[in-house]
Amino acid sequence: MKNLNKLIMLLTAIFLISCGDKKEEKEQITLEAPETTETRATTSDSNEKMVEISLTGDDQMRFNKKEIRVRAGQTVKLTLEHVGKMEKNVMGHNFVLLSQGTDINQFGQQAVQAANNDYIPQGSSNVIAHTKMIGGGESVTIEFEAPAAGTYDFICSFPGHYAVMRGKFIVE
Repeated sequence: MKNLNKLIMLLTAIFLISCGDKKEEKEQITLEAPETTETRATTSDSNEKMVEISLTGDDQMRFNKKEIRVRAGQTVKLTLEHVGKMEKNVMGHNFVLLSQGTDINQFGQQAVQAANNDYIPQGSSNVIAHTKMIGGGESVTIEFEAPAAGTYDFICSFPGHYAVMRGKFIVE
């Protein structure tokens, strides 16, 4: 009987230890964040003033990032890639960084009238930086200086896309 009690205690201890390990593994899995929600810009050791950002847009009107973080004054090298298959006139995408306080809906309505200018209203003081419009399989790269610290909106200004293709450009 004493041996049976010792065996039960030993099996209970093994069970509790093994459950603890599984719980720990489960916590590690749930703590991992998907890459698609936020990008912290990386810099190379040789040039900390330059940061490279990769952003994609697809045929479902989605950017792969909802948040981009950089430091004030950094040179941003942003590459936008259209990973879909649809042509520019049907499902074109661009990247437009708007100044703080810009009414996105109002800007989007103005952009509809600027088809001949990649849906960027000419003379707009609301645009800090933008790419040209691209279609499926294309990519474009621009460089610009990150503005002052703060939170800015970025959008795709193709008609109707700005309602869902948007994110935050956070300058620290």
